[in-house]
Amino acid sequence: MRNMPQNENSLNAAIALTRFGMGARPGEIDRVAANPREWLEAQVRASGAAVPRGEFPSSTDQVQALLAYRQDVPDRPTSRREAGAGPEAAMNTPTAVEGNRPTDPAGQAAFDARRDSRQALTRVAAEAFLARAQLATTTPDGFAERWALFWANHFTASATKFQSAIFVDAYEREAIRPHVFGRFETLALAAEQHPAMLLYLDQAQSVGPNSIAGKRRNVGLNENLAREIMELHTVGSDAGYSQADVTEFARALTGWSIPAERDGGAGGGRGGGRRGRAMAQALAGETGRNGFVYRPVVHEPGERRVLGRRYADSGRQQGETVLKDLANRPETARRLARKIAAHFVADVPPAALVVALERAWTTSGGDLSVVARALIAAPEAWEPAPAKIKTPYEFIVSAHRAFGTEPRQVQALRQAMLAMGQPPQSAPSPEGWPDTAADWAGPDALVKRLDWSRATASMAQAADPNATAAAALGSRLGDRTRQAVSRAESRAEAFTLFLMSPEFQRR
Repeated sequence: MRNMPQNENSLNAAIALTRFGMGARPGEIDRVAANPREWLEAQVRASGAAVPRGEFPSSTDQVQALLAYRQDVPDRPTSRREAGAGPEAAMNTPTAVEGNRPTDPAGQAAFDARRDSRQALTRVAAEAFLARAQLATTTPDGFAERWALFWANHFTASATKFQSAIFVDAYEREAIRPHVFGRFETLALAAEQHPAMLLYLDQAQSVGPNSIAGKRRNVGLNENLAREIMELHTVGSDAGYSQADVTEFARALTGWSIPAERDGGAGGGRGGGRRGRAMAQALAGETGRNGFVYRPVVHEPGERRVLGRRYADSGRQQGETVLKDLANRPETARRLARKIAAHFVADVPPAALVVALERAWTTSGGDLSVVARALIAAPEAWEPAPAKIKTPYEFIVSAHRAFGTEPRQVQALRQAMLAMGQPPQSAPSPEGWPDTAADWAGPDALVKRLDWSRATASMAQAADPNATAAAALGSRLGDRTRQAVSRAESRAEAFTLFLMSPEFQRR
């Protein structure tokens, strides 16, 4: 790599930290300036991205806790408000899920037990989200963190559903972060088979109509997971697949589930005699990693045909083979190359950058480490003018990094993100959080950012607003913002102007 002038190195260091990373901490731009690209490339590791600090339950632990809840507490919620309570309930006061309280003592006791059990299950989501934000605000590997967050959003398993809410932390730690610099098909398989995804998209309820279980019970196929894999996670709606392809894929996926009882089997210990034990064993299925179970008894028998390819009835492998083929199709490479470019560089990304990323994807067989290095090497990714608007989470994280602090209270973090329109871990749909300026730069959204900036500026411990702005933005700090900060009438106003400046709001 050619030696660059010091001022160019300084500018590229600011770009590396603010566009590729999560924002600059005090002194980071000077440290990275020696070789910004090398700093980025060093974060592309086979081990994946770092996980947040702290001891949190695994998905296997959470599966057992969920099954215990279902076994010990009536599954029907008392109110509509309680039915929709996800991790936001855990981040609120203990009465967050209270709705129509029963008046009799027995009903009140059941209500309280149900509320307490739900909150115990979702409380970990609040604590884990704080740990995740603390990692983002302190990590020296900002690019690896941003890359991991991109893929977590791509494979969204939202906490808007209670069942998936209790798994969102384990999902990101187990299925996303370890695989973000590996093969895309490996990442996709880990994400789609995780309990968070299986419950969020109702795959655990899907039963082949002609399966053993389907013939005995009034249950049927659920196409949610198959549809979202094709439309959102892999080839996209432009790939030309049909509704028949979605249905066939859904049939191939039947059997993907989670344990149904605390002992690992559906109906285990409840049925009597040899026949009951045999059924319980059949329903228990084949246990996989992270709480995944494959149940042959609900798998739709027969050969499948998806996007012109035939798949033999190979049980669990049938759905896995379809998924791997979708992950390796050229439509997936093209679509995700554009999505990566749009996330890191511009809402309408440079065509040359998309081509370069697609080529890296295709020639490497979907090796995400190769794609990440292609992004780092692309000259289009280093254009000085920032084009992306930070999401509320990115804004808060980068502000903490600029001040050299980290969030300490989950309630304050939650309230800030909720006010700015991005409640923690609760993307409104399987599409994940939007990623364009139009979604985050509306007038009301900017007012909410201004309110948070004023409150944060009033409590900032940093000594010098001018030095803070220079350390956070480096060569990206423009003369107008520099003068506005230096001429502010108060220290709090100076910090507010810095946080709300176009340079800081964009990356």
